[in-house]
Amino acid sequence: MSKDDDAGAPGSNRDTHYAKLRRAHRDAKRDQQGLPPAQPRSKRDLPARKGSLYAGRVAPDTIYLYGLHTVRAALDNPARRITAMKATRNALMRLEIAEDADLPYPLELVSPQQIDLLLGDDAVHQGVLLEAAPLMARPLSALGDTRLVVILDQVTDPHNVGAIMRSAVAFGAGALITTQRHSPQESGVLAKAASGALEMIDHIEVRNLAAAIEEIKAQGFVTIGLDSEGPEPIEAGLSGDRIALVLGAEGKGLRQKTRETVDILTRLDMPGEIKSLNVSNATAIALYAARQHLGKS
Repeated sequence: MSKDDDAGAPGSNRDTHYAKLRRAHRDAKRDQQGLPPAQPRSKRDLPARKGSLYAGRVAPDTIYLYGLHTVRAALDNPARRITAMKATRNALMRLEIAEDADLPYPLELVSPQQIDLLLGDDAVHQGVLLEAAPLMARPLSALGDTRLVVILDQVTDPHNVGAIMRSAVAFGAGALITTQRHSPQESGVLAKAASGALEMIDHIEVRNLAAAIEEIKAQGFVTIGLDSEGPEPIEAGLSGDRIALVLGAEGKGLRQKTRETVDILTRLDMPGEIKSLNVSNATAIALYAARQHLGKS
């Protein structure tokens, strides 16, 4: 039998290829909705085809927020529009919300398993879930008088972006700037990784990163790119009283246009055997160095 004759047979290489494409497409859609990748182990492990898991998909203007820190921060954010809440009695107690509280949205008491049906077994929801609208987009003009911002050049992993948000808030950065394409949208996965920081920092999306960097320069920021082959360590490259740290995706780093647009390229000196770090860890170190510099000015 020729390869062409075998191409459509179940279990063939082409069949496996198409199955992988279907799974990738499905997981990408779940990620957009703030859901973890579906990972059924076998048909026996799948729930019966009924209930919330197989109900209508989340509306395009709705995201799921889950986990105690994430939900608490969302509840405390007046800019967050919440449409519904599902929680266990234990989660309500930990959030200090009474079961008969007069809330401006429906509250449904549920079991942890009912939330599992919505989010999947991998989501650490801690017994609480919010249905909410995404936060309103913010323009670059909203930077105000903040002295420190973080710019990400096509960092695509929502876990990394969420962790970077958390570090940015911890070190007093006023905004996180990402590209509209090749960057994760607001989602439950990103919010959970941010552990509440999503509600505490302006997340600004731009269409053209090089143009945005030029605009940020015009607002008085020194734009400092981090690159493993930067000509000088970050401590020597820090200057001015407003700083924008620019970091690229793991693997490819900053794009060439971004490298040409920033004021200076710097590196993190690492004396150990490993010479590279996860982008979220590198951002945290750069934020610490920038905050130390700003504290002297």
